Amino acid sequence: MKLDHLNKEQREAVQYTEGPLLILAGAGSGKTQTMTHRIAYLIEQGVHPYNILAVTFTNKAAREMRDRVEKLVGVCPGMWIMTFHAMSLRMLREHPDRIGYTQSFVVYDTVDQKAVLKGIYKERNIDSRDYPYPVLTSIISKCKERDWSPEKFLEMEMDTHTNRVYYQVYKDYEAELKKNNAMDFDDLLLNAYHLLNNNEDVLEEYRRRFKYVMVDEYQDTNHIQYQLVRMISEGHRNICVVGDDDQCIYQWRGADIRNILDFEKDFKGTKVIKLEQNYRSYKNILACANSVIKNNRRRKIKKLWTDREDGDLVIYNRLDSDKEEAQYVAQEIHFLKELGRSYDDFAVLYRTNAQSRLFEDAFKRAGIPYQVLSGFSFYERKETKDMISYMRLVVNPKDDVALERVINEPKRGIGPTTFAKYKALASVKGTSIFECLLDDETLESFPKRARESLKAMVDVIRECMDERENLRVSDIYDDLLIKTGYLPSLEAQNTQEAESRIENLLDFKSFIYDYEKEKEDASEEATLEEFLERVSTQSDTDKYDEADGKVTMMTMHSAKGLEFPVVFMPGLEDGLFPSFRSMDSEEGIEEERRLCYVGMTRAREKLILTSAQYRVSYGHGDFTRESMFISEVDHKLLDVIGDVYRPTRRIDDRLKTGNSSLDGFARPPAAPYDPLRFARQQMNKASSSDAFMEGDQVSHGKFGHGIVIETGPGTVTVNFDEFGVKKLAVGLAPLKKI
Repeated sequence: MKLDHLNKEQREAVQYTEGPLLILAGAGSGKTQTMTHRIAYLIEQGVHPYNILAVTFTNKAAREMRDRVEKLVGVCPGMWIMTFHAMSLRMLREHPDRIGYTQSFVVYDTVDQKAVLKGIYKERNIDSRDYPYPVLTSIISKCKERDWSPEKFLEMEMDTHTNRVYYQVYKDYEAELKKNNAMDFDDLLLNAYHLLNNNEDVLEEYRRRFKYVMVDEYQDTNHIQYQLVRMISEGHRNICVVGDDDQCIYQWRGADIRNILDFEKDFKGTKVIKLEQNYRSYKNILACANSVIKNNRRRKIKKLWTDREDGDLVIYNRLDSDKEEAQYVAQEIHFLKELGRSYDDFAVLYRTNAQSRLFEDAFKRAGIPYQVLSGFSFYERKETKDMISYMRLVVNPKDDVALERVINEPKRGIGPTTFAKYKALASVKGTSIFECLLDDETLESFPKRARESLKAMVDVIRECMDERENLRVSDIYDDLLIKTGYLPSLEAQNTQEAESRIENLLDFKSFIYDYEKEKEDASEEATLEEFLERVSTQSDTDKYDEADGKVTMMTMHSAKGLEFPVVFMPGLEDGLFPSFRSMDSEEGIEEERRLCYVGMTRAREKLILTSAQYRVSYGHGDFTRESMFISEVDHKLLDVIGDVYRPTRRIDDRLKTGNSSLDGFARPPAAPYDPLRFARQQMNKASSSDAFMEGDQVSHGKFGHGIVIETGPGTVTVNFDEFGVKKLAVGLAPLKKI
């Protein structure tokens, strides 16, 4: 096998076969080629494929690695190239009795997990609204990552009533799995660890077999995965790990960066080889990424370089607003397309999914085809479509399709069978299902739990219908989001997925505000009917010719491992990127900085950074501060559009002294701005009410200034300066005392 096409460090890594080896592979440095050639080289040197174990994180990566090896040396029977979970499953299938299972054990997916939990909840009379299923599954998963039994969980966490409930459910859940001869996904890793740790003969069997162990993406391993590969390789110590600490961006998912940082301590005599030659990006892009990542303290020192040309300077543009930012990106894509690029050359990488909406709108107006990867288009996301369905019911209570979508969102204990029953009842009565539910007698026929939550949903929709003429579209949205229980249900889950959905829901309110402002500027009335028509138009998926390609939009987390000729990175503002949650700790900032590095190194030929001086986040507009990452870029590498870049002291000093931002536009706030918290406060205000008295001066979101002339049970009558006398529902109308 010829190795002439490999560089010096790659060849050294391929040919270093004995003893622990740490390959620090920078972005775009050819790590996959190095790994596959190293496996092929071992086989060529006489190592039997049966004695090789190579583990990675995705089935796709494992297939690609095996295909490349077999192209080099032919079919390799007996070689294990697979994911951690597949490796663990195979070991457990070979020795199920050692962990108290039979050969025919099954693996439960998330649907099965939930079914088990539902049974436990029912038996113990636990309300899922108080203890949401996603919260329990998240807690159980984290416990298993740490090797915590239910008893260990109770020992390590505060002794509260809630934690005792979690403990009991976790304990019952484990017993139910064992009774059913089943494991969940986390059990595969944990039980494999227990298999090896508690059975010396089994461990020796795998040590004798796997004389050479390789681990890809080592920076993403968690504690259990680390223990597995450590135990297997402890005897012969022929372990090779490949990774990049600068690309460890999944700590929130359990990845432990200490595994790669401390590898040399864990495996004495480790040989370290750095792959620093980048084959992907132009020099200026690499220099830009290096100037940011070097500010991290917890990292292995390395510096990417390339023998490619310098390329263009990195463009940085600070726009007046988030809308102008989206328009600018669309204009640049159009301009570069005119110069000969295709649409699939471009990628827009953002920090949060909620940022996609403005770009989708701008691209649609400009006729630019696009695709949103690793997620749905903003208007096609589940939570957005759910809220649109609620709003459709306010306009048209006969919309059975909309009702079927949301009658059990959030969970109200109404399954398909129950729904079908009342659908048939409505058909017999000749009404819509919602109109059928307006009948108290019909509601009384539901089980108690379903009846109470369903009545709350029906009441708020009915109230919005009755008061629609007195409410803004945004007021109706707030009431539906809060009073149907949709937002509280997501907040109770307290998971990363739920937080992302909340961000999307609150950004949808920004879209509503944009619509209302547009109608106000045109001296026209904003109506719910017209708004829903606009949304319907927005959500129609345009059909584009696949041959023309599409602009790709995704989060930076999703972009890891990909590359594009031209990359846009919008939203470089403190509080957005880095996120406000990360700014409380150095560890959080360092992970955000690694994410910035990953985003920058996706670009091959052109990198364009943008920020907005004014951004509307979740219905609230505010001035922003430039991201600290912009201040860390060597300004000689930037082609700045507009007079926005002013080199200052180190970012740490600027934050300590409270200096103004880099553009001199806004002073940094005392604490990072939390737009989600602000939005929740505003929405909760919208769902509360003051006690009004005759003579009170009030302000209404739609009708302006007025004076209370009469109060009654649940109502208040106001004489407005411009709109005359209106009778309003207290607690629903956007009415505030002056």
